[in-house]
Amino acid sequence: MSHDYHDGHSHGPGAPQRGSVHDHVPASFGRAFAIGIALNITFLIVEAVFGVLRNSAALLADAGHNLSDVLGLVIAWGASFLARQPPSLRFTYGLRSSSILAALFNAMFLLVAVGAIAWEALQRLSHPAPVAGVMVMIVAAVGIVINGVTAWLFASGRKGDINIRGAFLHMAADAAVSAGVVAAGAAILFTGWLWLDPIVSLAIAVVIIWGTWDLLRESVAMSLDAVPAGVDRAAVQAYLAGLPGVSDVHDLHIWGMSTTDTALTAHLVVPGGHPGDLFLMQAANEMVARFGIGHTTLQVETSADTVCRLAPDHVV
Repeated sequence: MSHDYHDGHSHGPGAPQRGSVHDHVPASFGRAFAIGIALNITFLIVEAVFGVLRNSAALLADAGHNLSDVLGLVIAWGASFLARQPPSLRFTYGLRSSSILAALFNAMFLLVAVGAIAWEALQRLSHPAPVAGVMVMIVAAVGIVINGVTAWLFASGRKGDINIRGAFLHMAADAAVSAGVVAAGAAILFTGWLWLDPIVSLAIAVVIIWGTWDLLRESVAMSLDAVPAGVDRAAVQAYLAGLPGVSDVHDLHIWGMSTTDTALTAHLVVPGGHPGDLFLMQAANEMVARFGIGHTTLQVETSADTVCRLAPDHVV
């Protein structure tokens, strides 16, 4: 059995974003993180000051919540920085997968926050409380702007990077909560219906769960080395099997090295002899162009009579 290993890094014209070894987090998102963190820190300081001056537990509690928002942004930003660090002797892929862990953390963090919102809403349903004062509504309106702008900064990257999507959803969820505070508060001031506040909170919680579930599912899947969403494993295998001279493909693995980088390894059986480096490089280029897989490693086996110990596919 002849073995040849080739690691193809190739970025041809029109290659999708996922898979490029240079696509971790563009500089524009570095600025987005910095601006978002600065805005939220400023907002929580203002909330804390007004909370003390107005003796408002609600404002102080929301300031603490916004501190958790800053933490979420810092973790996402830190992960995007770590993902750009070079490989080491111990971490041979670098720290790219830290962006997957950050996305998973933000998804879980969001669901915990939603649980707290839902619990408080259920408590208020059984024991209605007076609506928050006008000052709280004004500060919540400012929160809509702050969180809305921060979410907008990440909107363009939310489809190609689940770490960016986590930051976007976190900010969008907080903007929705602030909008709910303002809307429910205004409605209660006019109608006196105290039950509107917890009902609006529960509705917002359902919307957040709906938007967060895919983030949680995908980040858990990526942390378990699942084939990334958007990559068709069957199509990849069919393409490799259809290459000239290839009689079999086995030990095919596709996984996310980070939230933007995808890797592939596979064994190709080529009975006619080693096809050469050009063949392997062209295959790697096509992995980028067709499937957005930027880190391809192919092993060539030239003897069809010798059974590889990693064949068939269910063997790991």
